[in-house]
Amino acid sequence: MFDEKIKELIAIGASISANCHPCIKYHTAKACEMKIDEAEIKQAIEVGKMVRKGAANQMDKLLEEISE
Repeated sequence: MFDEKIKELIAIGASISANCHPCIKYHTAKACEMKIDEAEIKQAIEVGKMVRKGAANQMDKLLEEISE
């Protein structure tokens, strides 16, 4: 099972990949309250951005195929 720290870091990445503004604000604040290391929060943010970017790129490719 994941501990609370790992759950919060996952929630940060998921919030970013879902483009949920209230979620990322909530989860980053909660992570700070939990005294999660800033470097770990930044790493979770980068992973979320990577996932979001990959999903957006795939959507762009699909839209190009549809509009051909």
